[in-house]
Amino acid sequence: MKRIALIGCGGSGKTYLSKQLAALVNAPVTHLDAVYYDDHWNTLPPEKFAAAQEELVAAPAWVIEGNYAGTLPIRLRRADTVIFLDLPAWVCLWGIAQRRLRYGGGQNDTTGVYDRINWSFIRYVWGYRKTMAPRVRDLIAEHATGAAVHRVTSRRQARALLTQLRQTQAA
Repeated sequence: MKRIALIGCGGSGKTYLSKQLAALVNAPVTHLDAVYYDDHWNTLPPEKFAAAQEELVAAPAWVIEGNYAGTLPIRLRRADTVIFLDLPAWVCLWGIAQRRLRYGGGQNDTTGVYDRINWSFIRYVWGYRKTMAPRVRDLIAEHATGAAVHRVTSRRQARALLTQLRQTQAA
């Protein structure tokens, strides 16, 4: 376990889990929101965003967290471990509310969290399991053929997986 792709809806816990995993495997963590958006909320052009990810996944060890289904195959093809946080919408919305209370809005430089909440984003989160999750599962099935894949559907499962991975790494 040296190359971990962590995928999930906003508010699912990707940032927290990615930091824990990075410490566990002694690898750098990349928050794709911090790559995609600059300080003025401008987005990276698609070809540059894909090229940045190609460069990231060429490293021998990494943890990359983010959804971005359009470039997900880049990460999946190189990952040896894939964790898909497929949590219910209300859990993700609660996670977003907690993050907003903790950090406020905007780009958090230390976590890469892009926190700009609007109705479009809330609708996206609410419909994620119906619209995006099937696409993500298909991409995982198609591109992560050599990886250990973990689909996590609750915070409890996320904690249990982290405990299991810590025990496996310690052995």
